[in-house]
Amino acid sequence: MRSHENNEHLETDETSSLIAASKVEGTDVYNKSGEHLGEVEEVMIDKVSGKVAYAVVEFGGFLGIGEQKRALPWSVLTYDTSQDGYVVNAEQDVIAKSPEYNDQVDFSNKDWGSRLHEHYGVTPYWNF
Repeated sequence: MRSHENNEHLETDETSSLIAASKVEGTDVYNKSGEHLGEVEEVMIDKVSGKVAYAVVEFGGFLGIGEQKRALPWSVLTYDTSQDGYVVNAEQDVIAKSPEYNDQVDFSNKDWGSRLHEHYGVTPYWNF
């Protein structure tokens, strides 16, 4: 019976190509060399288009000390099934120099979003 319950749960929050945002949160994030960088804390979705816009990723730290949060354009992340996590398609210095995320970030400000996308060298999600 337990096996059947697990299959039902899988069907409601994940398929071979779709996943619930609640399952993305907490997923590990790696660099291109396979080093663990942090984990997805939040996923920001454009309400009108339905496109995933950003992932707020918590980087580094130990027991809550030294952690940093950064918003990454969703398009710089690729899911890697072998690592069961996302890989950031950016060099470490690009990530380190991106603006730190805080509660004052206005995700609806397209100037901020344009600068962030430009920093990562990707097209803003609203232009797809």
